[in-house]
Amino acid sequence: MTVQKRNYHAGIAAEDSVLRQYLAAGYELLARRWRGQRGELDLVLSRCAEVVFVEVKKSRCFDTAAARIGAAQTERLFMTAAQFLDTCLQGQLTPARFDVALVNAQGQVSLLENALYA
Repeated sequence: MTVQKRNYHAGIAAEDSVLRQYLAAGYELLARRWRGQRGELDLVLSRCAEVVFVEVKKSRCFDTAAARIGAAQTERLFMTAAQFLDTCLQGQLTPARFDVALVNAQGQVSLLENALYA
């Protein structure tokens, strides 16, 4: 298996772990790997009329995973999320937040609610 394929499958497994935690907490999956003109949203969920955009980062440790989120990527996430919100009934007025889910080499997940601000 190539490194690229291995990384792809590791990313899918990390997203699966994160998704299970959100579903267990009562969230509904709206989209997975949603593609807009400016980028991709890993997970889009909702609960109580709030849309939650989740960026999943996997690395050896939580700190390294968190460090992989830069300003340019954050800007792309905001722009892509705005595109997604345009598909919602309330559009840009839809209550929303950005969470970051960190996954370490052991598969442990650390959820950071409302971690990114527009």
